[in-house]
Amino acid sequence: MSIGTTLLDKVMQRFVSNGALTVILHDGTSTTYGPGGDPSATIRLNDSALPLQLVKNPELIAGEAYMDGRLEVVDCTIYDFLNLFAQNRDGLRKGPLRSKVKAWQKKIRRWHQRNPRSASSANVKAHYDISNDLYGMFLDEDMQYSCAYYSDPAISLEEAQLSKKRHIAAKLKLEPGQRVLDIGCGWGGMAMYLAKTYDVNVVGVTLSTQQHALAVERVKAAGLSDKVDIRLQDYRDVDGPFDRIVSVGMFEHVGISHFAEYFNGIRELLTQDGVALVHSIGRKGGPSTTGAWIRKYIFPGGYSPALSETFAEIEKAGLWVTDCEILRLHYGHTLAEWNKRCQAQKTEIIEMMGEEFFRMWEFYLAISELSFSEGKHMNFQIQLTKDLNALPITRDYMVDEERAQA
Repeated sequence: MSIGTTLLDKVMQRFVSNGALTVILHDGTSTTYGPGGDPSATIRLNDSALPLQLVKNPELIAGEAYMDGRLEVVDCTIYDFLNLFAQNRDGLRKGPLRSKVKAWQKKIRRWHQRNPRSASSANVKAHYDISNDLYGMFLDEDMQYSCAYYSDPAISLEEAQLSKKRHIAAKLKLEPGQRVLDIGCGWGGMAMYLAKTYDVNVVGVTLSTQQHALAVERVKAAGLSDKVDIRLQDYRDVDGPFDRIVSVGMFEHVGISHFAEYFNGIRELLTQDGVALVHSIGRKGGPSTTGAWIRKYIFPGGYSPALSETFAEIEKAGLWVTDCEILRLHYGHTLAEWNKRCQAQKTEIIEMMGEEFFRMWEFYLAISELSFSEGKHMNFQIQLTKDLNALPITRDYMVDEERAQA
C-alpha cells in the first residue's frame, strides 16, 4: 500500500461518520467507510497518484479529478457523492492539515478577491462570456441567473423568477419617471421588468460583452429602447444621481477589499431620498474564503460575504439599513432546477462545450445547491437609504405592492 493510499485510508476513517462511502482504487481494491445507510456513494480513483493529491487538497483535487475522469462515480451521481461530502465535511476540515490550510487561506483572501477594473472585467468574462446559448438551455425564459423566490416550492422556475422580480421591485417603492440604476444587469431582464411595469427609466451596466449584446437585442425587441439603456460599463464609471439602485447577484463579485468602494459608490449615486436594494449570496458563519475549486474554475475573484463584514462597511458608508431579509433554501431550489435542466440537455451541452466542461458544470451546480440545502449559504436582500425618512416606517407597502402585481 502506497503512502498516499495509507493516508487517504486514515482520512476517510475520520471523515465518513454519516452514511457510507466506497472507494475503489486504481488496482481494483475497494474499502467502504462509515456506519452505512444514507447518504451513500461509490467512487473509483483511476490514477495511482490521486489518493495523495486528495489528502493534500481534497476540495480542489476532487473537482479537477472528476472533470478529467480520474475520479468516477459508480452506480450513483456526482450529486450523491457531493451530498455525502457535504454531510461529513466537518470531519474533513477539522483535520490538522486542513485546519492549517484554511487558516492560511483566510490570511491571503484579500489577494484572492482583488477586483480592480482590469481584473473585474477579466473575471466577469471568464464566467459570463462562456456562451449565451449555454445559459439559454437551463435558465428561465427571462434568463435570470440569480436566486429565484419560491413562494411555494412547487411552482415553476419561470414563476419563481417572476416572483423574485416582483419581490425586489416592491422593496424599491418605485414611482413613474424615476431614474433607476441596475448594477450587474445580466441579460437585461430586471431592467426591462421595472421599466415596463413601473414606467421608470433604467440604466443597466454589465462587464460581459455577450450579456450586453443580447440584452441590447432583447430591449429593442421588447420596444423598450426609450426606457432601458444597457451599457458595457463598470458601475464605478457611471454618473448619477439615481432615484433607485438595484443590484442582484453582483455584490458576490466585488471582493472584500472593495466593499467600501461599492457602498460608498451607492451612496454617491443615490439621490438624497433614494433607495437601493442589494441582493446577494451570503454565508451564515463569519468571514471566510471561497473554495479553491470554485475560485479557480467558476468564479475567479468571487466571494460570498458574511453579514457581519457587509454591515460593517454599510455603516462606514453612512447608509441606513432600512430592511434586511434572509432567503433560506430558495437558491437551493433554483440550482436544483438548473441542474435538472442541464441534465435533460446533457447531449446538447456536450456537443456545444465538450464533456469535460459538462462535468465541470454539473459539479458546480451540485456543489452550489448543497451549499444552500446542507451548508451555510443563503441569500440576503438589504434595503439602503441615505435619508431616515425616505421610506414608510412599516413594511406594509412592500406586501401590498407585491400582491398587487401578482
